Amino acid sequence: MDRLEGTKITGTLLWYWAICKREAWLMAHEILPDEDDPYLELGRFLSAKSYPRLKRRELSLPGMKVDLVQLKKEELIVIEVKKSSRFLEAAQLQVLFYLARLEELGIHARGEIRVPIERRRLPLELDEVGKHRLLSAITGLSRLLEQPLPPPPARIPFCRRCAYRAFCWAQEISEDKNEKNSLPHE
Repeated sequence: MDRLEGTKITGTLLWYWAICKREAWLMAHEILPDEDDPYLELGRFLSAKSYPRLKRRELSLPGMKVDLVQLKKEELIVIEVKKSSRFLEAAQLQVLFYLARLEELGIHARGEIRVPIERRRLPLELDEVGKHRLLSAITGLSRLLEQPLPPPPARIPFCRRCAYRAFCWAQEISEDKNEKNSLPHE
């Protein structure tokens, strides 16, 4: 997993890459989303307020920002909190990345994805299958980031809740507003 060191790859970028290649490219090239987007705010709120009894909160290291860290029976557990289980594949890649980064640092941990609204806990280990999935995703993301321009927008179900939706669909949003604000023809 030495490929993780010194790259622009982060766990969050892998999460976005698994959902929307364009969003991952925009984020990696420091084109910021609408920071006041209500879905971003909800995610921040859930991350900050869920599981208040856990003593350790965030863990930040290069390329990673883990929502929660827990030590249980001398075992380190990195926990990623999500609003829903809709994008489990993406969340799994994100946690696998964190586990691989920790492994590079000589720290053995296991992962967990938690969905507080659904009261779900999904355990995750960095096994050989997980390492293969992660390396494949990192290769795909690396190729994407090498492109000089972002991929064209492609409408997917995630677009409705995306903080970049105005960036991708500004023309359509503008046309919708103009239609709503125009008076009917007489």
